[in-house]
Amino acid sequence: MILQVENIQKAFGSKHVLNGISIAIHQGMLIGIVGENGAGKSTLVKILVGLWKADSGRLSINCKTGYCPQLPLVFQHLSVMENFRYFASAYKLCTHKGDKQPYYEQLMKLFRFDEYKNQLVMNLSGGTIQKLNLAIALMHQPDLLILDEPYNGFDWDTYLCFWEYIKHFREEGGSILLVTHLLTDTSVFDQVYNIKKGVLE
Repeated sequence: MILQVENIQKAFGSKHVLNGISIAIHQGMLIGIVGENGAGKSTLVKILVGLWKADSGRLSINCKTGYCPQLPLVFQHLSVMENFRYFASAYKLCTHKGDKQPYYEQLMKLFRFDEYKNQLVMNLSGGTIQKLNLAIALMHQPDLLILDEPYNGFDWDTYLCFWEYIKHFREEGGSILLVTHLLTDTSVFDQVYNIKKGVLE
């Protein structure tokens, strides 16, 4: 088991947002959480990645985690390549050593960044910025991906590319928690939960 959540509770003043959330994820699993706006999805994600603290309950993560937030956390005034290099440095990832290719260069090819790698992020479409947001979450080759509305703004080709990568990621032993307001195909998931009023069903 790489992630275990037991009876997580969270309130903001008198408003109870999470009411006893429990979930477990094992290696290689793809788990979905679906819910309307205000159901508690983003609050749960922020607790899982350590941005917020739960009021009570237990959280255990036993792996390297990658987080793709709903709002892109990239530098608008840097180019795509400069963003990759900046985050590679922040993650303390190796650059070229002999013939070894940095993993971010593989991601650039996979997600087809070559044609605009030197463009400023501020000049890219929303879907392309979200794709960069996702690629940066993958740079350090995490064991668990926590994705909050990861494919907002994707065109169809990019959406298919996303699921192709997710399939490959799982085959390599990776696990994914995908949080969204809409799922069109639940057949690829090991488990899909519906969150309503802070409760998983």
